[in-house]
Amino acid sequence: MISLYTAATPNGFKVSIALEEMGLEYQVHPINLRQNEQKQPEFLAINPNGRIPAIVDHDHDDFCVFESGAILLYLAERSGQLLPTDLKQRSIVTQWLMFQMSGVGPMMGQANVFYRYFPEKIPAAIARYQNESRRLFEVLDHRLSEVEYLAGDYSIADIATWPWVRIYEWSGVSIDGLDHLQRWHQQMAAKPACQKGLLIPEQPPESDEEKAKGTQKMITQ
Repeated sequence: MISLYTAATPNGFKVSIALEEMGLEYQVHPINLRQNEQKQPEFLAINPNGRIPAIVDHDHDDFCVFESGAILLYLAERSGQLLPTDLKQRSIVTQWLMFQMSGVGPMMGQANVFYRYFPEKIPAAIARYQNESRRLFEVLDHRLSEVEYLAGDYSIADIATWPWVRIYEWSGVSIDGLDHLQRWHQQMAAKPACQKGLLIPEQPPESDEEKAKGTQKMITQ
């Protein structure tokens, strides 16, 4: 049994989608980010960085894993799925996984901050991160013009990348003209595991104060 500590964010969805796709038994522990539950001592004992997602593998001495990319690698190795054993093919999956972790996620996260949340609108900062996100989308589109999935076959690289690409409108990034990326996005969106993973965990209800402040939004942690 795996305990999944998560919230309804792109990084959280990576792990819930992977667990659904791999058919692993897991229990969900929702973390309320609005109440800073991720900064409480109980959670910091699992992830000292105080960010979601994190897992505890109770079948392997209650082993804790944090960082979404590291979790995906761990689950793939544990299940023997979505990560090739061939050295070169495994490296290709890892390369595109790192591309998401170092590029797509951070750039879109910053685009979200400056485009949606930052109290002062700074056009140069907004343009910087939206333009870089678009450039990364173009890299993905070129890759997907050559292969069906990012590493050739469906893998954890796709699972890591899709929860971010799917919120392109929220980040203010266009995918116009990126036909191959659009094809892949639709293909991923049709997968039952992706659809199920986006429902985990259920969103906690907002308080009247939160509703008044308009805090219902996509959190990028």
